[in-house]
Amino acid sequence: MILSDYVAAVLLLVGVFFFLAGTVGLVRFPDVYTRLHALTKSDNVGLGFVVMGLAVEAESWFVVGKLLLIWMLVLLAGASVAHLIARGATQRGVRMWTD
Repeated sequence: MILSDYVAAVLLLVGVFFFLAGTVGLVRFPDVYTRLHALTKSDNVGLGFVVMGLAVEAESWFVVGKLLLIWMLVLLAGASVAHLIARGATQRGVRMWTD
């Protein structure tokens, strides 16, 4: 194995850690708003690390460009869907959790 394989493996593992953290946030947080925050932030960062890990092992710049395009589209879709869910919850009177 060469150094780029180790770098890619570390980046992929960091991405998996962020995905796992988002899943834990989904299960543990008390309301829809904090759950959305945990999922969108950690999934976007996790996917960024996964894309970086895959880009290290990519065969060409064209493949890296497609990976970045996919990541950007997921960022836009995730933010848009989270906003729609939060707005729908607000319109239905779902209150934020208070201690």
